[in-house]
Amino acid sequence: MHTFDSSKNRRAVNYFDSFHRPLKSDIKKMMQHVILSPTSFNIQNWRFVVVTDPNLRKKIRGVAWNQAQITDASFLVIFCGDLNAWKKADRCWRKAPPRVKENMLAAIKFIYGRNKQLQYDEAIRSCGIAAQTLMLAAKAMDYDTCPMVGFDVKKVAKLIKLPRHHVVTMIIAVGKRIKEPWPRSGQLSLNEVVKENTF
Repeated sequence: MHTFDSSKNRRAVNYFDSFHRPLKSDIKKMMQHVILSPTSFNIQNWRFVVVTDPNLRKKIRGVAWNQAQITDASFLVIFCGDLNAWKKADRCWRKAPPRVKENMLAAIKFIYGRNKQLQYDEAIRSCGIAAQTLMLAAKAMDYDTCPMVGFDVKKVAKLIKLPRHHVVTMIIAVGKRIKEPWPRSGQLSLNEVVKENTF
């Protein structure tokens, strides 16, 4: 599917085929595209927990306002941010020329080393970009998605055994829709939301 078609046809779907089981190759293909998403200084601070286990999804549903998408979708992707990813960025620059790598790692340490708020903000931004990549890739592969924030973050973190220095940012349910979403409720006009140069 063309990128513009994926963008136009992607909708937040609430009703999934609970009997559909995804191919492992489909999940892998989606995630291979997701990890191409950009991150600041290429620190690749996102982490993804793909949840296919039915029992775990029941437990997550119990701390997610009992939303049916959690158990009815084919699988979940829980987006997490590693707040210490900047400390391990040498792996992300291992193929760069030595001088470039040295300069980038020095800049990363200088910018992130003492700024905990920026570490958190970048995790949120990176996961947001990756989430959109997943939703477009899924749509291109004839899957539907539902981005979700209605859950107890701390309880979900405990259920997935989230390591220290990580944060949960969102969940995306992925599967096959069984019901058409409502028509779009009304996009604001370009004139209202897009400004040229200044407000």
